Amino acid sequence: MTEFSAWHDFFVMVGGGAAALTGLVFVAMTLHLQDIVHDPVHRHRARTILTGLTAVFIRCGLVLMAAQPRQAIAVELFAVLVVVEVVLYRSTLDALSSANTTVLLRAVGSFACLVVEQLGAVLLFAGATWGLYVVGSGMMASFLFMVTGAWLLLVGVESGMSATPQAQESAARREREAPPQA
Repeated sequence: MTEFSAWHDFFVMVGGGAAALTGLVFVAMTLHLQDIVHDPVHRHRARTILTGLTAVFIRCGLVLMAAQPRQAIAVELFAVLVVVEVVLYRSTLDALSSANTTVLLRAVGSFACLVVEQLGAVLLFAGATWGLYVVGSGMMASFLFMVTGAWLLLVGVESGMSATPQAQESAARREREAPPQA
């Protein structure tokens, strides 16, 4: 597939970066697991960030798989993107009752990035190899949402900022029940 050889380094770099970020975010989240589990907005951010980064890694791997026709790559990209959209949609619905408008706007922005990638996959399927430029642009824009979302999650957890009074009460209860530190 000489038409995709020019894309090799891009997808290796983005896939490797996504894998590294997934690991770092996973470790950071495990350090604050109780806070994340008890807050719907924190759960939403954690779920969508891990899903998004993992899906970027998977999509890069699919593009790099040898000897695939462009139609196969396009269908694979599209299918993975649909799964991510379903997770994002369901997670957003779960967090919506507790979230402010910013969470919803960020979810809409993330959806837009995924749709841009799907458009690129459709172009690729139709024979336009330049559809990979569209896929790559959407993927890089998604990174902005995922990295800033990870930052917002960790800052929110560390600062004790919670979106719901129930989560704030739960955090206060855990703090009261925690054994005193020596």
